Amino acid sequence: MNTPTLGELLHSFFEDHLKCQKGLRLTSVRSYRDGMSLFLQSVAKQNRSKLSALTIADLTCERVLAFLNELEAERHNNIRTRNQRLAALRTFFEYVVHRMPEGLKEAERIAAIPTKRVPLPETRFLDRDEVQNLFASLPSSGWAAARDRTLLLFLYNTGARVQEVADLCVKNLELESTPRVHLHGKGDKWRTCPLWKETAEALTKLLAAGKSASPESAVFTARSGLPLTRFGIYKLVRRHTRHLCKTQAGRPTRTISPHVFRHTAAAHLLESGVEVNVIRAWLGHVGLETTNRYAEINLRMKQKALEACQPPVAGSSATRPARSVWRDDAELMKWLKAL
Repeated sequence: MNTPTLGELLHSFFEDHLKCQKGLRLTSVRSYRDGMSLFLQSVAKQNRSKLSALTIADLTCERVLAFLNELEAERHNNIRTRNQRLAALRTFFEYVVHRMPEGLKEAERIAAIPTKRVPLPETRFLDRDEVQNLFASLPSSGWAAARDRTLLLFLYNTGARVQEVADLCVKNLELESTPRVHLHGKGDKWRTCPLWKETAEALTKLLAAGKSASPESAVFTARSGLPLTRFGIYKLVRRHTRHLCKTQAGRPTRTISPHVFRHTAAAHLLESGVEVNVIRAWLGHVGLETTNRYAEINLRMKQKALEACQPPVAGSSATRPARSVWRDDAELMKWLKAL
């Protein structure tokens, strides 16, 4: 059997291994693409040759180490980016070994390159009074008012990832007697989340006012009628939460992203006494640190969890502790950071 060329290996790695076998989303595939592109350019520079002249034999452990040093010293990437690029290269060389067993030695050397330690980022989430403040401050008029309120309520209700919201179509919603949404997440996996009555009603009104209600239509759209992108959703969330960032007296200014709503959903469900594994299934998250398999939680159990964590209600008199005891639990905070 002929030895595959570097070009053939790269093509099959992206088109077959990443897209078909691993089922990665387009954003993840693009991240691999950018990392491999930078690495190949670095190797060509070290070799003083054209990219088209590179062979698999040129991709050595020494070249990987030089590339990682270049990321930090010349491109001034942070340690997390350096570690992400290393992880992508390890995945590629593991794939190469399946096609070319003679490359095992080099793959083992690359796998042995240590990941640099980096402190975990701060886990950010909104307190309940901040959520109340946010929804009370949202505009009530204007073409985008209903869309923005519905989108923020949907993020808080479901803890969905920003790409899951951007990809959401009308056909993924069931808004009748038992409202629910089917979310398409990482690894080409689907999960079902129940919806609050308030969320379902807001979605129903939004769709009724929209230009198109075909099953394939995007739920959240821009003025042009095109689907909101993940970057558009980031801008929308930051615009409406800007005032929350300014009220953090004595604390460093923080940026509130859509992912903060994911942490907020998890924190408030946890605060309401919902079992951790139910929350894991709710958010479609499986921890990287454990090899345990989590049984899929059925919709009835999720519905019970839903009733324990209600949506923000204007003028609610319910009081909750400003800071719960569980926030000082190191294991729980570590779990939240992994979401």
